[in-house]
Amino acid sequence: MKATIYHNPMCGTSRKTLEILRDGGFDVWIREYMKIPPTRDELVRLYDRAGITPREGLRAKEPLAEELGLNRPDVSDDEVLDAMIKHPILINRPLVETEKGVRLCRPQETVREIL
Repeated sequence: MKATIYHNPMCGTSRKTLEILRDGGFDVWIREYMKIPPTRDELVRLYDRAGITPREGLRAKEPLAEELGLNRPDVSDDEVLDAMIKHPILINRPLVETEKGVRLCRPQETVREIL
């Protein structure tokens, strides 16, 4: 089976998730989203398939999220998406997509739901 991981090699959870995929024999396409950020449409599609909102996909603990005021309760999904496109560091990772769905794999074991 094929899988795509939106990966940050500096993130331990992302590395562990990639290891689970490789150990499972998956044909993995690695997209380092900090180098090749997803488009707005891609993010909308991924979050829709994962059943989460852009706010749930926000890396809220990232200091930039606080600086930009993205943790306020009145921030819209469009504002969150705009910020993610401009600053990919705000995209929580890793996102994994297989034919069975998409998951934000925090913790990394969450990936097993779509294997």
